[in-house]
Amino acid sequence: MLTVSLLGLLLLAASSLFVAAVLGLLAGGLASFYSPLPLIRGLGEIAWTSSADFVLVAIPMFILMGELLLRSGVTDAMYEALDRWVGHIPGGLMHTNVAASALFAATSGSSIATAATIGTVSLPNMVRFGYNPALFLGTVAAGGTLGILIPPSINMVIYGALSETAVSDLYLAALIPGALMALLFSAFVFAACVVRPGLAPRTAASAWRERFSALIHLLPPLVLFLLVVGSIYAGLATPTEASALGVMGSLALVIARRRLTVTLLLRAFEGTVRTTAMVMLIVTAAFFLNFVLSTLGITDIAVKLVSGLSWHPMAVLAAIVLLYLVLGCFVETLTLMIATTPIIVPIIKQLGFSPVWFGVVFVILIEAALITPPIGMNLFVVQSLRNGGPFRDVVVGSLPFVAIMLVMIVLLAAFPSMALWLPSVFAASRG
Repeated sequence: MLTVSLLGLLLLAASSLFVAAVLGLLAGGLASFYSPLPLIRGLGEIAWTSSADFVLVAIPMFILMGELLLRSGVTDAMYEALDRWVGHIPGGLMHTNVAASALFAATSGSSIATAATIGTVSLPNMVRFGYNPALFLGTVAAGGTLGILIPPSINMVIYGALSETAVSDLYLAALIPGALMALLFSAFVFAACVVRPGLAPRTAASAWRERFSALIHLLPPLVLFLLVVGSIYAGLATPTEASALGVMGSLALVIARRRLTVTLLLRAFEGTVRTTAMVMLIVTAAFFLNFVLSTLGITDIAVKLVSGLSWHPMAVLAAIVLLYLVLGCFVETLTLMIATTPIIVPIIKQLGFSPVWFGVVFVILIEAALITPPIGMNLFVVQSLRNGGPFRDVVVGSLPFVAIMLVMIVLLAAFPSMALWLPSVFAASRG
């Protein structure tokens, strides 16, 4: 059953069907072949209970927050302000790409939205100032992946719901690794441009007066981050309530910048409804698949299979990482995350790893899948923003950042406290 489940998932995912259809067909097929009971009759109850989960209300809220920010004009001013501070470092605007992605990620919660927004602002400067296309495009694609790691993250909400892990703990766990990975991205760009100066032009440093005057443009995303994430950690709001605060803050920014129109609101609402409908249909199908796997005992089979191996837990973890790297090349990231979480998380718990810690590792693996060919979504997003040029540039430029993500996973395995320290501190302060 386990073999049929995995092969069925891969074959259906490779068939170009919609993600929800893949999960639903797999669940229905397994139920029909292996269960003496009509499990399909439980679909209605599962659809209701999964959709009524209060935590999942945060998904449309965070999506709407990102839609409003995309249309508020905040990003252009934020990008220019960051350039004043980091643009003169070897690597120039590529550091600005990473910094702007990290800052926008802290308000949007979406990798694709982050890559599209920062790419739209930055790509005209690539040709204008003569940057190496591959590395420049790589910083945009890889920087965009920070959108699902740095809180608030939509993917963290989904993982928390599927693995029954507190979203607030996941957000805390992702803060230090997210910031460190952004620094590692920038450190690689710095080293590459020092070794090969031709990769980026050198620009004069901005005057300190200009730098400090530009800080005003960094306040909106920082205030939003504090409003959303700060309210969670202060115990003033749940993640769902904090997402509603984020929507109100984004709407206030749109009003303050005099961008509020009926057309803007309608486009933001339409984008939110489209994305939310897609995500929730997938989540519902995933909960039904989880129900079928649990009823048939496939999850227990996987756990017993791994437990029966004489491998060290770190060896099993390495095998899981390798499996996700391979699957990430061929399976769409949301499918990969939702379809495998119910199987992998029990194995992780059996091995003695924290599901909060693994949530961070898992999201980094999903980030890698976003920039690995042939179906890395961020690669296509960045390529679509160009006026021309080979797709190979985006792929080659992103590969070094995949290696950095693997380095980050090794660091997390060697020093789990990087992810677990903040949750333990806040748990102690509340207890």
